[in-house]
Amino acid sequence: MTGVGLCVPQLGEGVEPALVREFCERSEALGYTSLWVQDHFMWPLEPLRGYGGRAGAPIPEQYRSVLAPTELLAAMATWTTQARLGTSILVAGNHWPVPLAQRLSTLDLLSAGRLLVGLGVGWNAEEHTASGTDVTRRGARMDEFVAVLRACWGDDPVRFEGRFFDVPPSVIRPKPRQQPHPPLLSGMWSEAGLERTRKSFDAWNPAGLPVADVAAKLARMNADRPEGMAPLEVYHRVFAQFPHRPTPDGDTVGRMVAEAAEAARAGFTEVVLEHNFWSEITEPEDWLEVPAQFQAVIEAAQG
Repeated sequence: MTGVGLCVPQLGEGVEPALVREFCERSEALGYTSLWVQDHFMWPLEPLRGYGGRAGAPIPEQYRSVLAPTELLAAMATWTTQARLGTSILVAGNHWPVPLAQRLSTLDLLSAGRLLVGLGVGWNAEEHTASGTDVTRRGARMDEFVAVLRACWGDDPVRFEGRFFDVPPSVIRPKPRQQPHPPLLSGMWSEAGLERTRKSFDAWNPAGLPVADVAAKLARMNADRPEGMAPLEVYHRVFAQFPHRPTPDGDTVGRMVAEAAEAARAGFTEVVLEHNFWSEITEPEDWLEVPAQFQAVIEAAQG
């Protein structure tokens, strides 16, 4: 059975904790199986790279204010009991793997083993600069980043020596509740990113791609997985509306219902609904109507 998740209210001015809590509680009560946050912390006035890495693409206004992902997930762990809690995605360049491993282990413990860890290389050059990382080396850094996370979640003592990270022999705890670790989801989609996904991740979290394209790429990656690794799962992210584009013609709910049904037939693990840029959300309170508005997607995903 394919589950359905929602992105929580996190972006934009006026998003208050009480709103997010009510959204999470309504979503879980209606049967949504996962809740998701993302990772940005600054809105550059003169960006070197456009939104999504596309030259000249303006960065959406919603990113002017973003609640921090791991802190928000900690609160969500106390507001929910059943839904998986995921990052779609954490930008590796915004973080350093050893302290992040501790925070993620803590979240997995607080949520009783419900954490899903989505990682990507990111596109915001200014965020990399502010974090002390280099956007031009973000791909190679990701390879070691994942290896260090896995090491930190494994047996003590932990030790790692690499090009980007050095971890002296140490005890690094707590360990996550899920063993050997929470599922690692890749948000990467370039050819190099797909190769990293194939070799190092447990699942793929593509955004905005047609189901048929995702299924074809998934089959290619799973055909050549490293020995001992299970086939990749898919957490398929579906947009109600892309930034800086008009709402697609036709019924938004109907379009997402159809895509969820197609994803279910393809055997995807989860469909994640993205509403942050939907023109129907003009005030923070509009978020509270989203879970009920899209409940038909759950029925479609369940067949």
